[in-house]
Amino acid sequence: MTEAQGPSPVVWDTKIAVVLRDDLKDWQKLNVTAFTTSGIAATVGGVTGEPYEDASGVRYLPMFVQPVLVFVADHETVAKVHERALRREVTCSVYTEDLFVTNNDVDNRAAVRRVETDKLAIVGLAFRADRKSVDKIVKGASLHP
Repeated sequence: MTEAQGPSPVVWDTKIAVVLRDDLKDWQKLNVTAFTTSGIAATVGGVTGEPYEDASGVRYLPMFVQPVLVFVADHETVAKVHERALRREVTCSVYTEDLFVTNNDVDNRAAVRRVETDKLAIVGLAFRADRKSVDKIVKGASLHP
């Protein structure tokens, strides 16, 4: 391989997906993406790499070792994505409308706990699963432009 060709593409057995409701403001999309993917980083072994270091020796935090695919969908499709993930026993992180008005982890968890599963007003969710499962779960959602 020559330097001009670049590295060989990696085909991952799994995918990390974030699905966002399409009516969110930009700052909300970014916030929901950050919060929901943090659950994957915190619980899935081997999903983050080694810390980074620049040429001056300054160290940086590790990041995911694979791409994160961000999708958008309407309210109904987000609910379907959530239901499909649960049916396939894929653990996901959820961000509900109520979390935009809470300001700490204790209140966030309490806000989710107060609402039954099928009544959660989910604005975003993230999960990691095998490629085929992710493709089936996100059906109807579009890659974020």
